[in-house]
Amino acid sequence: MRFAFAAAGVLAAAALAAPTSIAQAPAPLAVGSAKITVEGTTNVHGYTAETTDVQLVTARVGAFDGDLWTLVETPSLVEAFEIVIPSASLHSTKDGIDKNMHKALKAAEHPTITFRMKSLESKGASGVHAVGVLTIAGVSKDVAFDLTAARSASGVSLTGALPLMMTDYGVKPPRAMMGMMRTDPKVTLSIEIALTPRAS
Repeated sequence: MRFAFAAAGVLAAAALAAPTSIAQAPAPLAVGSAKITVEGTTNVHGYTAETTDVQLVTARVGAFDGDLWTLVETPSLVEAFEIVIPSASLHSTKDGIDKNMHKALKAAEHPTITFRMKSLESKGASGVHAVGVLTIAGVSKDVAFDLTAARSASGVSLTGALPLMMTDYGVKPPRAMMGMMRTDPKVTLSIEIALTPRAS
């Protein structure tokens, strides 16, 4: 599985997610669009699943000049950042994947995948290194990953990838075809997220 969010430390396309209101102290940014992709393999074929339902639930930044690129140049200004993805929103074009994937993710019991940033550091002229807590199927683990930043017409876009082991989160790799098709526990979560100024 591949998530096109890693986010963050940061998390990662396709359809646009509606700009999301911020739950805590108002911050001058919102999610303009996003795509999270999960990519993995089985002993029969590869597969991908993705969602554009990425909700910004917490964002808090220090004082800056309003140019979102400033947050890339000085990432320590980002004091808090958390996104939520509904587990059941992940969708694959391959037949039979969704049902088994949602069951493996325990979507009924744990309906969201979350990433909460712990720290953000500069990495080169147009990148950041994110450290945070990723929660999948009710299990939380510290993760770290790099994000590449680029200016966009409306703000800043971030892209990155995070390799994961499903079993680290208590997710049992799905099987099908009476056990003949076995899923590799290694997946990649890729993040594509565009941050825009929050509408006043």
